[in-house]
Amino acid sequence: MQTLLNPPTGVSTLLSGTDPTIQRRKTRPVPVGDITIGGSYPVAVQSMINEDTLDIEGSVNAIQRLHEIGCEIVRVTVPSMAHAKAMQVIRDHLVKQYQPVPLVADVHHNGLKIALEVANYVDNVRINPGLYVFEKPRSDRTEYTQAEFDEIGQKIRDTLEPLVISLRDQNKSMRIGVNHGSLAERMLFTYGDTPEGMVESALEFIRICESFSFYNLEISLKASRVPVMLAANRLMVKRMDALGISYPLHLGVTEAGDGEYGRIKSTAGIGTLLAEGIGDTIRVSLTEAPEKEIPVCYSILQALGLRRTMVEYVACPSCGRTLFNLEEVLHRVRAATSHLTGLNIAVMGCIVNGPGEMADADYGYVGKQAGFISLYRGREEIRKVPEDEGVAALIDLIQSDGRWIDP
Repeated sequence: MQTLLNPPTGVSTLLSGTDPTIQRRKTRPVPVGDITIGGSYPVAVQSMINEDTLDIEGSVNAIQRLHEIGCEIVRVTVPSMAHAKAMQVIRDHLVKQYQPVPLVADVHHNGLKIALEVANYVDNVRINPGLYVFEKPRSDRTEYTQAEFDEIGQKIRDTLEPLVISLRDQNKSMRIGVNHGSLAERMLFTYGDTPEGMVESALEFIRICESFSFYNLEISLKASRVPVMLAANRLMVKRMDALGISYPLHLGVTEAGDGEYGRIKSTAGIGTLLAEGIGDTIRVSLTEAPEKEIPVCYSILQALGLRRTMVEYVACPSCGRTLFNLEEVLHRVRAATSHLTGLNIAVMGCIVNGPGEMADADYGYVGKQAGFISLYRGREEIRKVPEDEGVAALIDLIQSDGRWIDP
């Protein structure tokens, strides 16, 4: 269950027990089912299933798997009317066999009828401004006149209005999801293939929504290149500040790839903005099973002190002073304690790095002399034990403090 934070007036702070080093940008709270993004709520974690939505059983199971491991909002692709109708069955099956899960429908090309149908069965509809009213590019075009620009703008408004009213009247939400790779031709001609074009594309849709008194909006500006993603989101914040609006931002590096580099690339983009206080919900987009995305999301949030969902391990890199096999011992400590949450555990190879560099840890495991380790509670040395008894003694210490739970 999502827990509301209680920040000082005007400042969004971190979860209880973390150092208030990052001040999150204050944003409008927006509902997505029983999760709220923005405002004073924790940064929410999202992912997307890769099953065909017409596969009811496969989709239900995939959504449940993601939710069970901590994915708070699940996106599902809805490319046709048949897929939209399938979402009703998927939602009903989830409620019957599991529980309600916040669902987002992903709607793209010329999607008004699809979006209107699926809006009845999901909590949020994601639309792509570059594709929602799709205009086939003309190879002979050399410019866009203001009249042509405005004509298409009016068509977008007319097409968007029924969806906006439906979501507004149901108190549901919309994600305006701009992708760098799918900007509309008129935006490309007017602003170029730039972060500015991404921001203006989002602002056009925001203005239309606001004109119908609809404000349950989240905004995403994604690119496969980290510098473009960073620039677009920073510019979006600047423009919103100037306009006096404060919609929450969904962060992600689209098409980040797989493996180590995909994780590094996502962390470079998402983590950089979160460290600046920008961002209210995130997705790490990997070319892997969606379940692989969730641990990366939580690792980013934990590293920044924005969520505490696992043990924080502090360990020195090892050097000639190290009195035991640090990598092996860290592995044993992690294996024994990784199911706990909210603890800081330090594994330090020698007394030089020990008490000083693990000062913020709840518990410390420190090499003090050959064959022995010292256990610390905070800065206080509690006992010295033979090295082969160290992990068991650490567990005993945690248990004696009432902070142990069985796996």
